[in-house]
Amino acid sequence: MIVEGYELPKYSVLMSVYDQELPENLNQSLESMLKQSYPPSDFVLVCDGKLTNALDVIVKSFQNEYKDIFRIVRIDENVGAGKAVNKGIKACRYEYIVRMDSDDVSLRGRCMKEMFLFAVKPELDIVGSFVEEFDDLTDKTLTLKRVPLEQKEILSYSKQRNPFNRQTVAFRKSKALKVGGYSDLKLCEDYDFAVRMLADGAKGQNIPEVLVRYRVSESTPKIRSSWRLTKGFIAVRWKLFTEGYIGLRDFFTPCFLQLILFIFPMRFTRWFYRKFLRDTKITPPTAEVLGRDQK
Repeated sequence: MIVEGYELPKYSVLMSVYDQELPENLNQSLESMLKQSYPPSDFVLVCDGKLTNALDVIVKSFQNEYKDIFRIVRIDENVGAGKAVNKGIKACRYEYIVRMDSDDVSLRGRCMKEMFLFAVKPELDIVGSFVEEFDDLTDKTLTLKRVPLEQKEILSYSKQRNPFNRQTVAFRKSKALKVGGYSDLKLCEDYDFAVRMLADGAKGQNIPEVLVRYRVSESTPKIRSSWRLTKGFIAVRWKLFTEGYIGLRDFFTPCFLQLILFIFPMRFTRWFYRKFLRDTKITPPTAEVLGRDQK
């Protein structure tokens, strides 16, 4: 496809799924990626352990419908997101890989816009965008999660939190393999991956539009304030500190805030995310991007 005089590169989509995913969510996620305005030339689905019969039905139906591009990598036992994604990266056929979670929804123009950015700026190694958080039950828009746009801001922000919304990331396969892919961390492996890419000299940029809808359920605040996530967050920040990427202040401050979220009631977590980490005011340009009839 040629857009504004630039030939868009072919790309692979990489998704992993495990047996706790809801079939209807997986179906919607797969459909949103396979029906992009600029469709993928390759789709790798990593099954992280044995799936339920209902999930297998969904997977096989897409495999039959998109037999020319849809490939399945099966892992006998659940190995976790990082290891599963690494197997997928190696299996992808193209240099540009678009990541996708198995329960989120991409807007139809997502991949065209990300590949256009790679075409216009071939020096880039990793790109992403804003995300819209929506209620799992009502489909209602809840908040907008913005991220820094340019390299300088991205590097600065990475000292505190992930400068890319993981649900929106696309990256170069060769650069990902060069840094060793994703780590074996149980949580926050996407943050660790982004930092290692940047530390190795990767150039990044975020598109100031919503290109992915992120599903939020009643359990989301509980997960965000759980001890499991708190331990994972502290673990990745300790790793970054011992590797010299961040200083003591950059290690301590975010960890302290995460511990506050763990200690305080869930209603505080909801308030904190909406007040400091999310935007509840969707501006007209963003609302236009979110149009469900976007081509």
